[in-house]
Amino acid sequence: MLSDKISLVVLDMMGTTIVDKGEIDKCMQDACQQNGLNVGLPQIKSMAGWSKMNVLQTLWRKKLGAEHPDLDDKVEETYYSFCDMLEAFLDSAEFEPTEGAEDTISWLRDNGVKVVLTTGLHREAADVILENLGWDEGLDADHVSIGQSVVDMTICSDEVVKGRPQPFLILKAMKQFAITDSKKVINIGDSQVDISTGKNAKCLMSLAVTNGAQGEDVLRRLEHDGLLPTLGHLKPFLAKAFK
Repeated sequence: MLSDKISLVVLDMMGTTIVDKGEIDKCMQDACQQNGLNVGLPQIKSMAGWSKMNVLQTLWRKKLGAEHPDLDDKVEETYYSFCDMLEAFLDSAEFEPTEGAEDTISWLRDNGVKVVLTTGLHREAADVILENLGWDEGLDADHVSIGQSVVDMTICSDEVVKGRPQPFLILKAMKQFAITDSKKVINIGDSQVDISTGKNAKCLMSLAVTNGAQGEDVLRRLEHDGLLPTLGHLKPFLAKAFK
């Protein structure tokens, strides 16, 4: 039985389970430019999966230096600009699951495996996206399933001490479901930092899909435990891995 091998699968949200068309990166670029920080989309895309506060701390530190007296203010101002722009965009945006995502999540849960979504977005933004898809239904105030729900839990970067690549998102999911053995956990994302997070949490496998933020050309150079064309390819991958 699958649950004899794994207890938990942690999935990144944007690009892995939910189609990411690049609008969030564009909001980040616009917020940076509005606050005097010129940065290209490729540089922002290279930090896919990071907490957005961490992205801005890195970018501003590079421009001003780590000891600049205005560093914290610049980061905070740009972050709030980003949140405002993102939430304005989300008010009219439509989202859809990535190929095979819903069927894969259902298959995992039907086989006794907990499924948790994690994201580098803040909670307010993530909730709008989840509500748009109807994936917020059946979750309580702590974003944990209380019955009929698509996933068992959702966790955002502003709900842990530090975001990716630190392992706290995964550790929070494990704690919620009393899972003490990280070798019963699989982490799946679509970026370099997602893979690193799974490795830092000492997961059984840290996998990546190649139809998200960073494609196969980037991901195949990294130390990973497997690349999947889409999340829908997880079932045959695990069937082969566990045979």
